Amino acid sequence: MSAQPLSGARASGEAPAVRPSRWTSQRVLGLGLVALAAYHLALGLFMVVAPHTFYVRVGAFGPENHHYIGDNATYALAVGLAFVGAVRWSSWRVPVLALTTVQFALHTANHLRDISRAHPRYEGPLDFALLLAGTALLAGLLWAAVGQERERRALGPGRSGA
Repeated sequence: MSAQPLSGARASGEAPAVRPSRWTSQRVLGLGLVALAAYHLALGLFMVVAPHTFYVRVGAFGPENHHYIGDNATYALAVGLAFVGAVRWSSWRVPVLALTTVQFALHTANHLRDISRAHPRYEGPLDFALLLAGTALLAGLLWAAVGQERERRALGPGRSGA
């Protein structure tokens, strides 16, 4: 359950590079999926249960529109449920993470476009930085999921490699 050296020593005589064990990678990915499911479900429920509070505390951009908040809630809830599925079924992981990574990247770009229109002013760069960090986190989890899927396929049907 510890880090494993990569195969082959370096020509310079240095110790080989170290990679995380398979168990660690699977554990991090599993925890990330659970956290993303909880985040999206909580966000969606927040929008459904308290749309005005959501608008005031999170999404105060443009005129308040409970219908659009509800529309966004349905997306957040659907993504949250997809992450629940990805926790249960490994074949869901890459597609759900890929779709959500693209959505976060597009959302980040949208915030960059409007970065100077935030009020108070510090919220524009802060929102952009947080969304960019979320996009990077999702991309990292996607990379781990793709690696695990490749390993699973290389082992053949019925073998998990765990």
